[in-house]
Order: sequence, then structure tokens, then C-alpha cells
Amino acid sequence: MKSVLHSTAHACLVVPLLVLDSAQGYSWMAGIKIPTPLDLGKVATGMKFGDKKLVVITGTSSGLGKATTKALLQNEGYHVIGAVRDLEKMRVVAEVEGFDKDRFTAMHLDLASFASVNKFVEELNAFRGDRAIDRLACNAAVYQPTLDYPKWTKDGHEQQLQINYLGHFLLTSKIIPMMEGSSDARVVMIGSVTGNDNTVGGGGVYPIADLKDLEGLELGCKNPIAMMDGYNFNGAKMYKDTKLALMMTSNMLHERFHRSTGIAFSSIYPGCIAESPLFREKRPWFRKYFPIFMKYVTGGFVGEPEAGQRLFQVLHDPRCTKSGVYWSWNGGPREGRGLETLEKGGQIEGSGGAGGGWDSIFENDQSDKVLNRDLMMKLWQSSNEVTGAEWPEAYQPKSPCPTLKVVGAATSFLGVLEEQARMKASREGEGAAIVANRSLPREERRKQLETMLSALDKTPTDLQQLKQDFLR
Repeated sequence: MKSVLHSTAHACLVVPLLVLDSAQGYSWMAGIKIPTPLDLGKVATGMKFGDKKLVVITGTSSGLGKATTKALLQNEGYHVIGAVRDLEKMRVVAEVEGFDKDRFTAMHLDLASFASVNKFVEELNAFRGDRAIDRLACNAAVYQPTLDYPKWTKDGHEQQLQINYLGHFLLTSKIIPMMEGSSDARVVMIGSVTGNDNTVGGGGVYPIADLKDLEGLELGCKNPIAMMDGYNFNGAKMYKDTKLALMMTSNMLHERFHRSTGIAFSSIYPGCIAESPLFREKRPWFRKYFPIFMKYVTGGFVGEPEAGQRLFQVLHDPRCTKSGVYWSWNGGPREGRGLETLEKGGQIEGSGGAGGGWDSIFENDQSDKVLNRDLMMKLWQSSNEVTGAEWPEAYQPKSPCPTLKVVGAATSFLGVLEEQARMKASREGEGAAIVANRSLPREERRKQLETMLSALDKTPTDLQQLKQDFLR
């Protein structure tokens, strides 16, 4: 009886141990995720791209975006998603330019509408399936330098501000999570020499890009507050300010997300595309003579095909996987000026100028304004509040132009006077003290700023004049 009890007890001990051992032996199976029909559908959708990298470019129906798309499609390794406002125009352009329909997809995106950005992202997410987005080029822009008053979007922001900057800010926040899984993800912001004031183009030509204390953006930048600096409207300055903001945002993205995501964030200046549709709102005489001036006097002229090759290089070249860089081409901006330029068709060796070639790319210096960390943080916070952007969890990272002092001395002096006059007009009267008093409630300061800027508004009361202006 005792032996029977002993055997039974032994068995009672052994069986649980065997069961426990078996359970532990199959514990690895708990980590297996059974694919759902949705997962399988994403895989099937993603398979259509083969081994091609997915590239999203805004504004592919003209200018730099079109030229870059052509360059990308000449390489078999890419599928380009062209994000455009006018799908019918894009269809015609794609047909005329001979875009490979199997490797180019046009999708609707109106950067002047946050709702459109959100809808585009939903459609892009469905289109890509399980494939990561490998490249994002924030290229689309508008330039409205001739109007004395701002145009407004449906969201209540000045058009250049929302199309050039705020729309791209929101778009980038939503595409970064889609880049997870890419072995070579890159986000490229199209900056400008005009946003980098340590150059002739940026520091020697009024108006100068300057966000000041970002008072306007901090207070919402909604009608009638057009400018990010909170002062009265200046169309040419707004364009430059948006380019400065994009370059600063690129640096912030590098600091916050490069180490944790591996994404390479950079900005570029591809050169002055003086014959670009970007200048369509300039006066006829400007459109006629500006390309000649840029080609034969400053040497900054770059044709669309060459500019497209430059953006293509930053999207393609293994050297451009470095993050936190402001890419430019060539060397000093006025080297090689003289009679020989007529023989070369204006081509020179010079920063932003034509003719440098693939190997002339270099890491350009960024101005103190672009590198201002305190203002960069304020820009980041205010842009998030205005757009409602949400980002992945962030982890802590864990030239001067030699001719700048010589060129444009007279225009620099006049520019200072004009800028002082613009600022003074925007801050006259008792309301100025209220706006400047940061101890007062934000809403009170915003309403006072709206009142002052409304008094300076130059929007025509003549409906016929207004209609003609909007058709420009």
C-alpha cells in the first residue's frame, strides 16, 4: 500500500512538471500574430510596387516638382506619388511629359485645406498597403509678392503661409509614421536662399526673412493676422518667412526624430529657377528680365531640368542620407563672372548657380536665424497648436557669403527703413501696449492685434477690383 501511495505521489509530481515543461516549450507561439484579412489585404496591395521605393512629392504638375518627377521616373527604382491640387492638369502634364503610368500615381491634395491634407493621408495610407513611404519632398509653393493685402484660405490663414508651410507641417507629421520599416527614409524641405540671410539673395535683398518673436503665429495667425511676426502684411516677406520656417522645421525634425526613426531630414536650395511658374504673379517686366539678370549678372540662374536633377540627387544619392543638412551646389555665388559667361550661356561655378554637376553638392552653412534654437522651439509649439499636428514620441538626440558686405548696401539701408515703417504702422496707439504685455490673457492680446491690423487692411472695397486681383 505504501509503495502504491509513493508511486501515486510521484506521478502527481511528474505530470504537472511535464505539463509545465510543455507549456514553456510552446511559449514562443504566444508571440505569433495571426494575420487578419485586413493584414493580408495590405500585403497584397503593397506587392504591386515590387521592390520600388515609394516617393511622395507635392506640386508635381509644374516647375521643380515636375522636373524632379521626370528624373525619378528615369530610374526604375521608384514609384512617384504626385500630390496635386488640380488632377486634370496633372493628367495632361503626365501625358505630355510621358510619365510612366505604372510608376506614377496622381492623388488630390490641396495644401490650403487641413481637411484635404487629412483626406490625402487616408487615401495614401490605403494606397501604400503594407509598404513604407521611403521619401517625402515638401515642394509645392505659391508666391504672391505684388498684392497689398493677403488672400485667405478656408481655414482662415494667409495663403502662402498655409500652402507653403502649415500644410506641409501637418502633412509631414502624418507621413512620418508611414515611413516605419523603410531602410532609407528621407524627408526633404525645399528651402530657399531667401530664407537664409547669410547669403546675397537672403541678406542683401529687401524684405529680409525674419520671424521676429513669432507673435502672430503664437496668437493663431488667423484673419486678419496674416504674418507670423504679427506685423502688417507684406507678400514678398511672407514667402521668405515660410521658407525660413521650413528650414527651421527640418532642423527640429532632425533633432527630435532622426535618432529614433533613422529618417534623414534635410533642406535644399536647388538654385533660382527664374523661369519657374512660381513667379507667375510677378509683373510682366519682372518675368521678362529677371531670368536674364540671374543668368548673366548674378549667376544664380538654374533651369528646371537641372534643378530637378538636384532634388532628385538629394532623394537618391547615398551621400544624402546624412540628416540635419542644408544641401546646396557649387561654391561661391559670383565666381567666373565676366565676358566668358556670355560664351557659357550664363553657366558658372557658384552656390545655386548652374553648371556645377552631380559632384558639386555640398553642405551649406545655415544662418543664425535658421539655427536659433529658442525660436525653433517656439515655431514648433505654435505650429502644432495652429495645425493640430500630432507626432510620434520624440527621443532626445540622443557660406557666409564673402560678397554679402559689398552687395546691396543701398538696398539694405532702404530695406531697414521700409521694415521699420511697416512695424511702426502695426504698433501705433494704445493697443500696442496690450499686444506686447505677455502677462495679459492670450485672447485679449489676439483681439487687440486683430483690431489694429484690420485698420491697416488694404483689401479693395470695389468688388470688380477685388475680382481682378484674385484672377491674377
